[in-house]
Amino acid sequence: MDSRKIILLVGALFVAAITAFMARSLIVGSSAPVAVAQAPIAPVQTGTEVLVATKALPIGTILDATSFKFQPWPKELVENAYYVRKDGFDPKSLQGTVVRSVITAGQPLTQGSLVKPGDRGFLAAALTPGMRAVTFPVRNENSVAGFVFPGDRVDLTLSQTVPGGGDGPPLKVAETIMKNLRVLATDQRTTSDVDDQGKTVVRNFSMVTIEATPAIAEKISVARTLGDLSLVLRPLADSASELDQAIAEGSVKVPDGKDPKAEKAMLATADTQPIAGKTTFATGADVSRFQRRTVPGKATDGTTAGGTAGIPGGAPAVTGPSVRIVRGNNVTEVPIGRGGKK
Repeated sequence: MDSRKIILLVGALFVAAITAFMARSLIVGSSAPVAVAQAPIAPVQTGTEVLVATKALPIGTILDATSFKFQPWPKELVENAYYVRKDGFDPKSLQGTVVRSVITAGQPLTQGSLVKPGDRGFLAAALTPGMRAVTFPVRNENSVAGFVFPGDRVDLTLSQTVPGGGDGPPLKVAETIMKNLRVLATDQRTTSDVDDQGKTVVRNFSMVTIEATPAIAEKISVARTLGDLSLVLRPLADSASELDQAIAEGSVKVPDGKDPKAEKAMLATADTQPIAGKTTFATGADVSRFQRRTVPGKATDGTTAGGTAGIPGGAPAVTGPSVRIVRGNNVTEVPIGRGGKK
């Protein structure tokens, strides 16, 4: 092979090597193509926007900002009773109104299905079926300093002085007589007042209206005559122990199976169920060692039951055989035989 052919062969190999190197550099250096999802085209909203319910609204529901929203509605299906988005209408004006007829989720709100505060029948519409409204007076120091608002839930505490026999002080006792009561109104306000900045205004009140069963309403009417009633504000989340108690008492039924809707309805019933009975209490002795824990009995002759001879207010001494007769808290010591009283 002559030198010319060798030179051509070496040149061809050199060109091939350079070409391969450049091709490899291009393949490695170029990034893989990235698939870009095309942004969805927003549908063109047509028709008039009306106010619809964002969730199921049963009778007696008090509307808040999460209860409704504006949604496009076919113009030919819009009725005059609907709340339509237009100049001058503020949907915030519907907050605090009460549902008078059932509204399903997605259904437009109508003017006839809502009752505004101050309208005739507002309080009756706010009541849960089967419940009653009862009003009673409270003092400022017994109402959480005005920090109780319509829609809150409270416990009811009765403070009273129980007189007894003897020369000691009367029994001081406080007892929680009702639990989980819904506040319907404070004085004549069924909604919370707000200032120009949208903050809730705290106001003192002397009367409170709560929702109760007929039996609880009767007990509250009696409790008003016994002593002072105080409101105790409850947290938004109820304790699990009260749910267990409601299930044990049968006031709340546990649904069969694993139906989420049924379980949700059970929890809602437990949250809104007023509780009476099995109350807790504290006496003066629980606070101070100088106070009584129980009420002393009184003997039939007006002296303290179980008194001691020689002590003022005690039962007189009895000499000779005697018989002690106990009737409830009344204790009488009767001499027998030849013994007698001094």
